[in-house]
Amino acid sequence: MPSPVTLRQLRYFDALAHHSHFGRAAEACAISQPALSMQIRELEEILGAALIERGGRKVRLTPFGEQASPRVRDILRSVDELEDFARVSRDRIASRLRVGMIPTVAPYLLPKLIENLTRKHPELEIHVREALTSKLIEELTEGRLDAAIVALPVSEPSLTEIALFAENFLLVRPGEDEGKPPPSGEMLREMRLLLLDEGHCFRDQALSFCNMQSSPREGLLDASSFSTLVQMVKAGMGVTLIPEMALAVETGAGSVSVARFKDPQPSRTIGMVWRKTSPLASQLLELSGLIVP
Repeated sequence: MPSPVTLRQLRYFDALAHHSHFGRAAEACAISQPALSMQIRELEEILGAALIERGGRKVRLTPFGEQASPRVRDILRSVDELEDFARVSRDRIASRLRVGMIPTVAPYLLPKLIENLTRKHPELEIHVREALTSKLIEELTEGRLDAAIVALPVSEPSLTEIALFAENFLLVRPGEDEGKPPPSGEMLREMRLLLLDEGHCFRDQALSFCNMQSSPREGLLDASSFSTLVQMVKAGMGVTLIPEMALAVETGAGSVSVARFKDPQPSRTIGMVWRKTSPLASQLLELSGLIVP
């Protein structure tokens, strides 16, 4: 009788499928690369089919591996949810919380969030993942995250959305513009508006305020962070928008002017999302009350 498939083997295969690299998968699983390779081979022998193509530098799944990967993820997610359900049934908070945050929130919200969570639940082990919204939603639905803090709405039927707070966008201009009346969204269309890279929801929200579909100036450098955008403003390259929570961190050194727009001001709503099927739903709802800007 062949040996049964083990959860350990499934977790190793899932890590390999996720990272597409033996070294990074082994590191994520906290084992050696040869040990990971041996477990994958044993799993293939038990299943009687190859899961990966060997020989190239990048790991590629075979057609069977591609079909098996989402099924393995479903099994692992069910096991993780069963463990969480068992903890909740004993009136205990989950010992681990895996939360994702978008890059335009994480640097400013994370310190206070960790402080509040550790004070209220010192036994809680917190894992934080920073990524763009699309990646966080993918990992959340796959069971790699328990919750994510993103800009709403997400409009994903399988997820619960809870609004945490709203914040306005502020205009950052060169220091010599201090005291000038703020431009309207339409006026910004005629200015050198500096934006975050494609994929950031904040970029889309800024463009929406200006009623623009794409970057106003082709070839103008985009940035991956508000810090870079503010430095570009200091260098006289244009103007930019930042969320209110980033104000103290990004403009504290001076050399730029900050202005509020006239009402209705551009704004965004930050919220917390999690799977509707999560056994941690009631605890996540409680924890959401600890999240303040």
